[in-house]
Amino acid sequence: MRITDVVVTPIAFADPPLLNSTGVHEPLALRTVVQLVVDGGVVGLGEGSGERDVLDHLEAVRTAIVGRSVFETGLIESIVFSKLGPDVSAMRKRRVFSILEVACLDAQGKLLGVPVVDLLGGAVRSWIPYSAYLFYKWAGHPDAEPDEWGAALDPAGLVAQARRMVELFGFGSLKLKGGVFPPDEEIAAIRALADAFPGLPLRIDPNGAWSVETSHRVASELSGVLEYLEDPVLGMDAMAEVAARASMPLATNMCVVSVETFAEAVTKYPVGVVLSDHHYWGGLRHTRELGALCDTFGLAMSMHSNSHLGISLAAMTHVAAATPNLAYACDTHYPWNRHDDVVQPGVLRFVDGAVPVPTGPGLGVELDPDALDRLHRQYVDSGRRSRQDTVYMRRVQPDYDPTLPRF
Repeated sequence: MRITDVVVTPIAFADPPLLNSTGVHEPLALRTVVQLVVDGGVVGLGEGSGERDVLDHLEAVRTAIVGRSVFETGLIESIVFSKLGPDVSAMRKRRVFSILEVACLDAQGKLLGVPVVDLLGGAVRSWIPYSAYLFYKWAGHPDAEPDEWGAALDPAGLVAQARRMVELFGFGSLKLKGGVFPPDEEIAAIRALADAFPGLPLRIDPNGAWSVETSHRVASELSGVLEYLEDPVLGMDAMAEVAARASMPLATNMCVVSVETFAEAVTKYPVGVVLSDHHYWGGLRHTRELGALCDTFGLAMSMHSNSHLGISLAAMTHVAAATPNLAYACDTHYPWNRHDDVVQPGVLRFVDGAVPVPTGPGLGVELDPDALDRLHRQYVDSGRRSRQDTVYMRRVQPDYDPTLPRF
C-alpha cells in the first residue's frame, strides 16, 4: 500500500470562446492529470489546474511522497505544506494537495473495493443534480469555423443555447456567466430565460463586475426571478452590503474561499450559499468538513466549477453525494469540454440533469491512455503554460480593460 510513483501529466483540451468578466476562454484549456502508483500496480487518479506553478509544486513534493502509505493523507498534506515552504500561499498548497488527495482516495477505494463516497461517510443521495452553465460566446474562435454551439451574444442566443443544453443533458436549473454586457442586457437575458423555461431555477454570476449600487438595482429588478445571485461585487464588505437588501440569497466562490475567510463570513453574513470546490478547499475530505461548517452556521452549499474533465467530475459527484446540506444543483463546465475527456466513456452520464454516483471502486472511472497521450502532445505543441483570458481578448479588442467593477 506504499506509493511507488507519482506520474504528473499536463494536458490541453479544446475550449469554446466563452466570455466572462476578465476576457474570453482561449482555444485550449489546461489541466494536470496525476497517476499515483501504489505497490501491486493499483493507480489512483487525480485532476486539477494545469498552470505552470501547480506542475512545479507537484514536482517539488513528488519524491517526498513516494514511499508513504496511500492511506496517510494527513501526513501527505503536511508534507505538501512543509516542502512548498512559506513563500507559497496556503491556497496554492491546497490546490496541489487536492489533486494528490483525490488520487489517494481513488487508490484507497480500489484497494478496498469500495467507491470513494463510502470513504467520505457514505452517500446521502445517489444522483447529483447539475446546472446548465450558460455563457455569452462567439460563434467560434477567431480564424476558426463556428463550433457546435454557435454564437450567444443576446437573449435569443442564450435561450437557444439553454434549449440545447436542456435537450442534451436534461438540466433542471440554469446559470448564466454574467459581467460581460451592461446589466440591463443581462437582466433582459435572465427574463428571457425565465419566460422560455418557466419554473426552472435561475442564477447569474457576474464575477464581481458590478458596483454595490448596480447590484442593488439588479437584485431588485430580478426579485422573485433568481434562485440566488452569485458574486455580484468584490470583497466581503461589499457582498454583505448587497446581501442586506437583496431578496434572494447571495452566493460566492470568491469571498469565502478558505477556512481562514469563513469566520468573517459568519460575522458579516455576506452570503447565504457557499460554493464549494475541492480543487481550492484542499480535497474531498476538507470539502466535506466545509459542509459541516456551513450546516453549523446555517449556510447552504452549492458547488463551483471551472473547465474540467471526467476525473474531476467523478470526484465532484462523490463528494456531493456525501454532503447532506449541498442543497443546490452543482455547477459544471463538463458539457463544454466533454469531447476531449481522459476517462473511458460509459460511467459518467447525465440523466435528467443529474449524474449517477459511480458505484465502481474508487472514483469508478478508468483512464484512457490514448486520450491522455494525445492531450499531452497537444499541450506540448501549444506552448501554453497559463490561462490568459484578458490577453486573448485583446487580440480581438486591443483596448479591452479587465478592471472591476466594470458596471
